[in-house]
Amino acid sequence: MPLSEHEQRLLEQIERALVDDDPKFASTVRTGDRRQKARRKLQIGIGLVLVGLVVLVVGALEFWPLGVLGFLVMFAGAVLGILSYKNATGAVSPGAAPGPAGGSTAVGGKGPKARRQPLKNRLEERFRRRYDQ
Repeated sequence: MPLSEHEQRLLEQIERALVDDDPKFASTVRTGDRRQKARRKLQIGIGLVLVGLVVLVVGALEFWPLGVLGFLVMFAGAVLGILSYKNATGAVSPGAAPGPAGGSTAVGGKGPKARRQPLKNRLEERFRRRYDQ
């Protein structure tokens, strides 16, 4: 939803005040979109996986230490891609966004403590609910 003219003017005033108060912080915040940086890391990770796969295959056929190096490069690329995937896509983990009351809510509206139960207890509870229906 676009901002009204009044809201845009207020935002510009706030930005100017921020630049005046702390120019270093303002330049850091203004440098770019975090999603764009995360997308770039994701692309680098995918590239590393592909390069590592090629080096792994060549190393497996020719010289085994090269294959080990290829595996390590491929593994590093996969880790980089996995760690930056959530930020690159803008995905929000369940329960991270505040609910209407300001706190996080679990699935089903049971509150945040429902998420802390062990998996076994949650599965048993789900089975009991299905069986009772």
